[in-house]
Amino acid sequence: MNRNLLGALMVLVGVCAMAVTTEAKPLRIFLSPSSTISSADIVRDLSSKCSNVSLTVDSRSSDYMLEATRWPDHYKFTLFRRGGDAVFSTSTHLMSNSVKDVCRYLNGH
Repeated sequence: MNRNLLGALMVLVGVCAMAVTTEAKPLRIFLSPSSTISSADIVRDLSSKCSNVSLTVDSRSSDYMLEATRWPDHYKFTLFRRGGDAVFSTSTHLMSNSVKDVCRYLNGH
């Protein structure tokens, strides 16, 4: 009985250790030339909402491309996977919420 309990405890500790040390994969986003929001504004929110995601000026080294546009009453963000397929889109009244939505998508896939 003690051997089974000890074995189960060791498995539980191992699983907990893996969960604690698992970090989000570093990702790179290229900002589309057709975006109407500055990279500085996006980086500001990215760094606070998902530190594993960074903007790059090299489209070839990016994992995704982000098209970020500002309209009079809302923001529209569309995320494209490398290769050109649109994989996520969001429209919010606050830019920080659009960035948060993109981060949630990126860290969930």
